[in-house]
Amino acid sequence: MSEGSVDGAIRLDKWLFYARFFKTRSLAAGIVRAGNVRVNGVRVSKPSACVRPGDTLSFAQGRAVRVVTVLAPGERRGPAPEAQGLYDDRSPPPPPATPRAPAYDGGGRPTKRDRRALPQKGDGDL
Repeated sequence: MSEGSVDGAIRLDKWLFYARFFKTRSLAAGIVRAGNVRVNGVRVSKPSACVRPGDTLSFAQGRAVRVVTVLAPGERRGPAPEAQGLYDDRSPPPPPATPRAPAYDGGGRPTKRDRRALPQKGDGDL
């Protein structure tokens, strides 16, 4: 067992870091300290709060809201497949994509060849 793992409990900031939701542990601690994480529906503001297998966490990550169930405490920050084994993702599906910008239709700024084909000021065509 690791130093902080007593009966499967681990610090919240450590678990979020081990599960690869945040790039650094201090970033995870800052999100928790700001009160942006809920454990079993209760807002938590202390990074030292313990989470155990079976707990449900909800937090914002970017523009998405993540809802995960803790499956294991984790021993280290390992590779992504190992980290994905620490939780069960129950996040709602992402919102539908916004319409894309229209595709380039060939218009816009003329090429050098097109500019040469344009009538010049002194040609009398204007």
